[in-house]
Amino acid sequence: MTDASLRISVLRLSNGVGLPLPQYATQGAAGMDVVAAEDVVIAPGGRHAVATGFAMAIPDGFEVQVRPRSGLALKHGITCLNSPGTIDSDYRGEVKVILANLGNAPFTVARGDRIAQLVPAPVHRAALEEVEALDGTARGDGGFGSTGR
Repeated sequence: MTDASLRISVLRLSNGVGLPLPQYATQGAAGMDVVAAEDVVIAPGGRHAVATGFAMAIPDGFEVQVRPRSGLALKHGITCLNSPGTIDSDYRGEVKVILANLGNAPFTVARGDRIAQLVPAPVHRAALEEVEALDGTARGDGGFGSTGR
């Protein structure tokens, strides 16, 4: 569907047999849909690390972000905790999606349901430099809510 310049190796695990690997649903999609490799019911207020049935080798200098699906959030109150989640380039285990049920009814995840999106992104490593003072700005050290509505 796309002329991808970033190549990510994907290993299908035994619990992922018969499931689609992550893929873009449309030409303009920023994220690849990922499906569940297990059946689970998440109680209101509950959370579960849902198996996906695959692992991947992300190239050095990149991460893959795990993001919620807007339809699940709006219709059912289902979101991803730690969002966006980060899959590091040196992780080789099964990708799991931490789903949380913020709704007021149990939510059933069935094997093969689309549960999240994966978005590859470059990573810029930083070198921190301790200083005696920081440069000034108009905002200064104003915290949460300090810039108004």
